[in-house]
Amino acid sequence: MSIWDLLFQGDGVSRAVALALLAMSVCSWVVILWKAWLLRRALHDVARATAAFWQAPNLDEGLRTMRAFDREALVVPLVEATQTHHAGTLAAAGDAGQRLTRVLRDALHAGLLKLQWGQVLLATVGATAPFVGLLGTVWGIYHALIGIAGAGQISIDKISGPVGESLIMTAAGLAVAIPAVLGYNVMGRVISRIEADLEGFARDVRELLLTGGPGA
Repeated sequence: MSIWDLLFQGDGVSRAVALALLAMSVCSWVVILWKAWLLRRALHDVARATAAFWQAPNLDEGLRTMRAFDREALVVPLVEATQTHHAGTLAAAGDAGQRLTRVLRDALHAGLLKLQWGQVLLATVGATAPFVGLLGTVWGIYHALIGIAGAGQISIDKISGPVGESLIMTAAGLAVAIPAVLGYNVMGRVISRIEADLEGFARDVRELLLTGGPGA
Protein backbone atom coordinates (compact mmCIF):
# COMPACT_ATOMS: atom_id res chain seq x y z
CA MET A 1 0.00 0.00 0.00
CA SER A 2 1.26 3.46 -0.87
CA ILE A 3 0.26 6.94 0.25
CA TRP A 4 -2.04 7.07 -2.78
CA ASP A 5 -3.85 3.95 -1.54
CA LEU A 6 -4.21 5.57 1.87
CA LEU A 7 -5.56 8.67 0.18
CA PHE A 8 -8.24 6.87 -1.82
CA GLN A 9 -8.99 3.87 0.42
CA GLY A 10 -8.49 5.22 3.95
CA ASP A 11 -11.01 6.83 6.23
CA GLY A 12 -11.50 10.56 6.71
CA VAL A 13 -8.55 11.06 9.08
CA SER A 14 -6.16 9.09 6.88
CA ARG A 15 -7.23 11.06 3.83
CA ALA A 16 -6.85 14.36 5.68
CA VAL A 17 -3.33 13.44 6.81
CA ALA A 18 -2.33 12.28 3.32
CA LEU A 19 -3.74 15.44 1.74
CA ALA A 20 -1.97 17.61 4.32
CA LEU A 21 1.37 15.94 3.57
CA LEU A 22 0.77 16.25 -0.16
CA ALA A 23 -0.05 19.97 0.18
CA MET A 24 3.03 20.53 2.36
CA SER A 25 5.24 18.78 -0.16
CA VAL A 26 3.90 20.73 -3.15
CA CYS A 27 4.17 24.09 -1.34
CA SER A 28 7.68 23.45 -0.06
CA TRP A 29 8.98 22.32 -3.46
CA VAL A 30 7.43 25.34 -5.17
CA VAL A 31 9.18 27.61 -2.67
CA ILE A 32 12.47 25.70 -2.93
CA LEU A 33 12.59 25.86 -6.72
CA TRP A 34 11.47 29.48 -6.91
CA LYS A 35 13.88 30.64 -4.21
CA ALA A 36 16.78 28.70 -5.71
CA TRP A 37 16.23 30.61 -8.95
CA LEU A 38 15.77 33.94 -7.14
CA LEU A 39 18.79 33.62 -4.86
CA ARG A 40 21.05 32.48 -7.68
CA ARG A 41 20.16 35.62 -9.64
CA ALA A 42 20.39 37.84 -6.57
CA LEU A 43 23.81 36.52 -5.54
CA HIS A 44 25.31 37.35 -8.93
CA ASP A 45 23.37 40.59 -9.44
CA VAL A 46 24.37 42.14 -6.10
CA ALA A 47 28.05 41.52 -6.80
CA ARG A 48 27.86 42.88 -10.36
CA ALA A 49 25.68 45.87 -9.46
CA THR A 50 27.88 47.01 -6.59
CA ALA A 51 31.04 46.59 -8.69
CA ALA A 52 29.48 48.66 -11.51
CA PHE A 53 28.46 51.36 -9.05
CA TRP A 54 31.94 51.85 -7.62
CA GLN A 55 33.46 51.98 -11.10
CA ALA A 56 31.16 54.85 -12.14
CA PRO A 57 32.51 58.43 -12.16
CA ASN A 58 29.63 59.87 -10.13
CA LEU A 59 26.49 58.94 -8.22
CA ASP A 60 24.02 59.48 -11.08
CA GLU A 61 26.06 57.41 -13.50
CA GLY A 62 26.51 54.70 -10.89
CA LEU A 63 22.76 54.53 -10.33
CA ARG A 64 22.10 54.32 -14.06
CA THR A 65 24.67 51.56 -14.53
CA MET A 66 23.36 49.50 -11.61
CA ARG A 67 19.87 49.28 -13.07
CA ALA A 68 21.18 47.11 -15.90
CA PHE A 69 22.47 44.50 -13.44
CA ASP A 70 20.08 44.63 -10.49
CA ARG A 71 17.27 42.47 -11.89
CA GLU A 72 15.76 41.74 -8.48
CA ALA A 73 15.87 45.40 -7.38
CA LEU A 74 17.89 44.78 -4.24
CA VAL A 75 20.72 47.31 -4.62
CA VAL A 76 19.19 50.15 -6.64
CA PRO A 77 16.54 51.01 -3.98
CA LEU A 78 19.34 51.61 -1.47
CA VAL A 79 20.83 54.39 -3.58
CA GLU A 80 17.45 55.73 -4.68
CA ALA A 81 16.37 56.01 -1.04
CA THR A 82 19.21 58.45 -0.37
CA GLN A 83 17.91 60.74 -3.12
CA THR A 84 14.43 61.20 -1.63
CA HIS A 85 13.68 64.23 0.48
CA HIS A 86 10.84 64.79 2.93
CA ALA A 87 11.21 68.46 3.79
CA GLY A 88 9.04 69.63 6.66
CA THR A 89 8.43 66.16 8.10
CA LEU A 90 9.91 64.15 10.94
CA ALA A 91 11.67 62.01 8.33
CA ALA A 92 13.83 65.04 7.54
CA ALA A 93 14.63 65.72 11.19
CA GLY A 94 18.11 65.17 12.56
CA ASP A 95 21.48 65.54 10.92
CA ALA A 96 22.48 64.08 7.56
CA GLY A 97 23.92 60.92 9.11
CA GLN A 98 20.68 60.12 10.93
CA ARG A 99 18.56 60.71 7.84
CA LEU A 100 20.78 58.49 5.69
CA THR A 101 20.78 55.75 8.30
CA ARG A 102 16.99 55.84 8.46
CA VAL A 103 16.30 55.67 4.73
CA LEU A 104 19.00 53.06 4.08
CA ARG A 105 17.70 50.88 6.89
CA ASP A 106 14.15 50.99 5.53
CA ALA A 107 15.31 50.18 1.99
CA LEU A 108 17.51 47.37 3.27
CA HIS A 109 14.67 45.82 5.25
CA ALA A 110 12.41 45.88 2.18
CA GLY A 111 15.02 44.00 0.16
CA LEU A 112 15.59 41.44 2.90
CA LEU A 113 11.86 40.76 3.17
CA LYS A 114 11.90 39.82 -0.50
CA LEU A 115 14.83 37.44 0.04
CA GLN A 116 13.36 35.85 3.17
CA TRP A 117 9.90 35.22 1.70
CA GLY A 118 9.06 31.53 2.02
CA GLN A 119 11.56 30.76 4.77
CA VAL A 120 8.81 30.57 7.37
CA LEU A 121 6.91 28.08 5.23
CA LEU A 122 9.96 25.84 4.84
CA ALA A 123 10.67 25.98 8.58
CA THR A 124 7.05 25.17 9.39
CA VAL A 125 6.90 22.22 7.00
CA GLY A 126 10.23 20.89 8.25
CA ALA A 127 9.09 21.08 11.86
CA THR A 128 5.53 19.77 11.52
CA ALA A 129 5.52 17.25 8.66
CA PRO A 130 7.06 14.38 10.72
CA PHE A 131 4.38 14.84 13.39
CA VAL A 132 1.61 14.94 10.80
CA GLY A 133 2.95 11.66 9.40
CA LEU A 134 3.17 10.24 12.91
CA LEU A 135 -0.47 11.13 13.48
CA GLY A 136 -1.40 9.13 10.39
CA THR A 137 0.70 6.21 11.62
CA VAL A 138 -0.89 6.17 15.08
CA TRP A 139 -4.36 6.41 13.56
CA GLY A 140 -3.62 3.58 11.13
CA ILE A 141 -2.21 1.33 13.86
CA TYR A 142 -5.26 2.04 15.99
CA HIS A 143 -7.60 0.91 13.20
CA ALA A 144 -5.37 -2.10 12.50
CA LEU A 145 -5.60 -3.20 16.13
CA ILE A 146 -9.36 -2.69 16.13
CA GLY A 147 -9.62 -4.89 13.04
CA ILE A 148 -7.41 -7.58 14.57
CA ALA A 149 -9.46 -7.58 17.78
CA GLY A 150 -12.65 -7.93 15.79
CA ALA A 151 -11.26 -10.86 13.82
CA GLY A 152 -10.75 -12.87 17.02
CA GLN A 153 -7.38 -14.29 15.93
CA ILE A 154 -3.93 -12.79 16.44
CA SER A 155 -1.02 -13.79 14.23
CA ILE A 156 2.17 -12.19 12.97
CA ASP A 157 0.76 -11.99 9.44
CA LYS A 158 -2.32 -10.10 10.57
CA ILE A 159 -0.28 -7.67 12.67
CA SER A 160 2.69 -6.99 10.37
CA GLY A 161 0.61 -6.14 7.30
CA PRO A 162 -1.64 -3.38 8.68
CA VAL A 163 1.09 -1.97 10.95
CA GLY A 164 3.57 -1.86 8.07
CA GLU A 165 1.02 -0.04 5.92
CA SER A 166 0.46 2.51 8.66
CA LEU A 167 4.18 3.21 8.96
CA ILE A 168 4.10 4.53 5.40
CA MET A 169 2.69 7.75 6.87
CA THR A 170 5.79 8.21 9.03
CA ALA A 171 8.04 7.70 6.02
CA ALA A 172 5.92 10.15 4.01
CA GLY A 173 6.21 12.76 6.76
CA LEU A 174 10.00 12.44 6.77
CA ALA A 175 10.11 12.59 2.97
CA VAL A 176 8.23 15.89 3.10
CA ALA A 177 10.22 17.35 6.00
CA ILE A 178 13.80 16.55 4.92
CA PRO A 179 13.83 18.61 1.67
CA ALA A 180 12.17 21.52 3.49
CA VAL A 181 14.79 21.50 6.26
CA LEU A 182 17.68 21.22 3.80
CA GLY A 183 16.23 24.00 1.64
CA TYR A 184 15.74 26.24 4.67
CA ASN A 185 19.31 25.77 5.89
CA VAL A 186 21.03 26.11 2.51
CA MET A 187 18.99 29.12 1.46
CA GLY A 188 19.41 30.71 4.86
CA ARG A 189 23.18 30.69 4.36
CA VAL A 190 22.85 32.28 0.92
CA ILE A 191 20.48 34.93 2.27
CA SER A 192 22.93 35.73 5.08
CA ARG A 193 25.70 36.21 2.53
CA ILE A 194 23.58 38.53 0.38
CA GLU A 195 22.44 40.40 3.49
CA ALA A 196 26.06 41.00 4.52
CA ASP A 197 26.88 42.31 1.03
CA LEU A 198 23.88 44.68 1.06
CA GLU A 199 24.66 45.94 4.56
CA GLY A 200 28.26 46.59 3.58
CA PHE A 201 27.19 48.45 0.45
CA ALA A 202 24.68 50.55 2.40
CA ARG A 203 27.36 51.47 4.92
CA ASP A 204 29.78 52.46 2.18
CA VAL A 205 27.17 54.57 0.39
CA ARG A 206 26.37 56.34 3.64
CA GLU A 207 30.02 57.18 4.20
CA LEU A 208 30.38 58.34 0.60
CA LEU A 209 27.46 60.76 0.87
CA LEU A 210 28.55 62.08 4.26
CA THR A 211 32.08 62.80 3.06
CA GLY A 212 30.85 64.42 -0.16
CA GLY A 213 32.40 62.06 -2.71
CA PRO A 214 32.11 62.48 -6.51
CA GLY A 215 28.59 63.45 -7.47
CA ALA A 216 27.33 63.05 -3.90
